[in-house]
Amino acid sequence: MPTDAFSERLNRLFEMVHPPDRGPYTNQEVAALLRERGGPTLSHVYLWQLRTGRRDNPTRRHLEGLAEFFGVPVAYFFDEDTALRVSEELAFVRRIRESGVQRVAARAAGLSPRSMEQVLATIEHIREREGLDPDSGAGGTA
Repeated sequence: MPTDAFSERLNRLFEMVHPPDRGPYTNQEVAALLRERGGPTLSHVYLWQLRTGRRDNPTRRHLEGLAEFFGVPVAYFFDEDTALRVSEELAFVRRIRESGVQRVAARAAGLSPRSMEQVLATIEHIREREGLDPDSGAGGTA
């Protein structure tokens, strides 16, 4: 795998995988969290070197630790098909996070089935009013 492919993939993980209410993890945070979770010892400087392409041959243990931390298969780092699939999944999750769907779902938690039907009917009414396709999006009636 070309050096830039590894650093690009690692940087994509930093960019896309982080807690919802904040920005990306720092190199220092990832190094510390890996250590706290019993993962491989990885300095923040080494992470920076991997992310900038100054280092490009992490050990298997480092790859496994990073993959586990970011919740991706190890193959993400070296298999083109896996990297593409994971990138698409991460982009989907990001769109959901940014769209507010999680907020709506969190607010709806615990509602009775009857109330949930009312919420869904209201959403359908708003979609209709805004000229959106009633059958598009998750949970459509088609």
